Amino acid sequence: METAVELDQTQTLPVDAEKRIELTLDALKRAITEPGDHRLFRSGKLSGLFPSRVGASSEAALQALSEGLLETVRTELKGKIIVEWVRVTPRGVAFVHDRDSPKAILRELKDVLGASRAGVPAWMDDARRDMATASQRFEQQASAVLWRLDALAARVEAALRRVETAGPSVPSLVAKLVPWSDIALDYLDRRVAVGGSGPCPLSELFHVVQETSPKLTVPEFQNGLRRLHDVRALRLTATGEGSNDPEFAILIGATACYYATR
Repeated sequence: METAVELDQTQTLPVDAEKRIELTLDALKRAITEPGDHRLFRSGKLSGLFPSRVGASSEAALQALSEGLLETVRTELKGKIIVEWVRVTPRGVAFVHDRDSPKAILRELKDVLGASRAGVPAWMDDARRDMATASQRFEQQASAVLWRLDALAARVEAALRRVETAGPSVPSLVAKLVPWSDIALDYLDRRVAVGGSGPCPLSELFHVVQETSPKLTVPEFQNGLRRLHDVRALRLTATGEGSNDPEFAILIGATACYYATR
């Protein structure tokens, strides 16, 4: 199996390498936008992050696991087949972010808007010919487009903030008291930019910050987040998707908060 391939606009990748990267990006984006555990491979009518256990799909899945973009959370034995359940890691979020530039996001948004506008007359014609059937199809398609537009709008906002500024900023006094604030805020921006839905679990954010601040303790992390919450650099909330580890809970007033968002 080939090693990880760096995307370089000046370099032409082999077709099989491009295919693996495409499969990996599709799988990671799905894992990010749909929180929770996922089957590693699709099986019949059961959904999975990768379409097949053979060929480029299998190679891409194994490479994603070996490089830490996905992590196995459990396995199940179905007859003679082992079913792996995985979830995306912070490294997987960074992988998608690094390969999904603001320009690509804005181009995707333009394509979605163009396709939506071009499709409206066809939907109206179908509704006139067969109101009952076309009405149901219209609602399904409109809901899918609106969901995608909402997700892209959040990604565009985060992307533009990265383009227009040198990075996350907080008052200088807070930056001295919370030296890892730029790492935490940048990760929250990256998470939104690649389509992450909902607030980020504090346990996930702690492990990201601890990679650059290995001596950071949970109480120090919690105190730092309180300061960032007070200056409105981020918002602590009690509700969100994913784990709500009590060890990382932060009391804001009488509310126990387990998640952070920009």
